[in-house]
Amino acid sequence: MAVTFLRIDDRMIHGQTVTRWALEYPCDGLIAVNDAAAASPVLKAAYKSASDKKTFVWGVDEFIAKSKKVIESDTRYFVITKNPVDMKKILVDAGFVPGDVKTVIVGPCNDRPGAVKLGNNQSITQEEAQALEDIKNKGYEVEFALLKETSIGNWNKFRGQFGFN
Repeated sequence: MAVTFLRIDDRMIHGQTVTRWALEYPCDGLIAVNDAAAASPVLKAAYKSASDKKTFVWGVDEFIAKSKKVIESDTRYFVITKNPVDMKKILVDAGFVPGDVKTVIVGPCNDRPGAVKLGNNQSITQEEAQALEDIKNKGYEVEFALLKETSIGNWNKFRGQFGFN
């Protein structure tokens, strides 16, 4: 059991992710996947210092290249992307199979121009909606929840707003 939790969170690693969600899904380490963060020594250092857990900050291609080692590891990891498009690249395009984990939890996604507000601090663009639809079609549940007890619903509740039947 190498991956215990899949999350999309525009803040990637912060106290809520590490402390609160680790109660629901135990983990020993975190893998943040984002090209910009992986390319920035300052961001990498900030994310690595945000937790006392083993933390990696990798670009999408680096994650895909190392994904077999992640799956074979005895370490239980959270895999976190900053946006739905990167999660789609991992789960759908690259075919990464995170063991028994079949739910992707969508956390904070800031309000931005062109984004549709689904709930408090949860807004997505049409491109991100397509990525979530592709993830759903790959067999994953997509749940919108800043915290487990504050879920605003499953992707099926919102997909019609983006033209998916």
